[in-house]
Amino acid sequence: MTTEPLSPKPSDGAATLLTVWKAAQARLKGGRIDSPAIDARLLLEAAAGASRMDILTDPYRVVTPEQQAEYEAMVDRRLRREPVSRIVGKKGFWKIMLNVTPDVLSPRPDTETILDIALLAFAKTQAFSIADLGTGSGAILLALLAERPAAQGVGTDISTEALAVAKENAANLDLNERAAFLRTEWAAGFGDAGFDLVVSNPPYIPTDHIPTLDPEVRDHDPHLALDGGPDGLQAYRDLAPEVKRILKPGGVFAVEIGWDQGPQVKALFEAQGFADVKVIKDLGERDRVVTNGPDPRTNPIPQE
Repeated sequence: MTTEPLSPKPSDGAATLLTVWKAAQARLKGGRIDSPAIDARLLLEAAAGASRMDILTDPYRVVTPEQQAEYEAMVDRRLRREPVSRIVGKKGFWKIMLNVTPDVLSPRPDTETILDIALLAFAKTQAFSIADLGTGSGAILLALLAERPAAQGVGTDISTEALAVAKENAANLDLNERAAFLRTEWAAGFGDAGFDLVVSNPPYIPTDHIPTLDPEVRDHDPHLALDGGPDGLQAYRDLAPEVKRILKPGGVFAVEIGWDQGPQVKALFEAQGFADVKVIKDLGERDRVVTNGPDPRTNPIPQE
């Protein structure tokens, strides 16, 4: 059984969702952009106010000249290696949609490994407290709060602009009653033993590696969120004693790391007295998180 398109194919050669999408795909492919079909679709959704389903079920819907001009300008920006999330101002993370600006790191799927660990450590109905150190857009904290309705948390950042983005995201997701945000360096100002869960995605790129990053990252993510010092480990030296200080006895921490930093970061947290510290791999089989929590590979998240 086939379904007829909602709009008839225009006889005058007018631009449609399908024709402009195909043309943009070809341009992006010619510009050697990864995932040209997906990027072209996401930009078209933003420019034409269309959903993925609209593009599939109503491919002959006419695109206005204004929409086409906006779409082509977006494609031009992508060809200059500006990330889609920067162009449209939004990025999906876990099960939530976040506003992103040049002041925050664009959240990445690799970071969802922290969610896998935390959701395994704390049950659906459990009341617990979270500290997200270096919260940026609020991605980790807000994704956790969306999954755990009895939890509450605080996100910290030294960037006033980043905190404004995080607060806006919390309000948009109706999580602002359970999420607070504080301008401070890591955990400065927090009392001892105050949190059940401490998470962080700190800067971990060695300073001299930043020029070698993909343009999408190097030219569009804030360097404050990337630069981990000469060896990429400075944030962990600062974090390890602070995490130990603010975590309740028996609490869980989880910090994202670079793919080659597992043994060094593990040792830094073990030196603070943490037991059962382990390195967790992401879906790409790269070392991604250091934690004292459960390993999702050996303890799958229960279906809820």
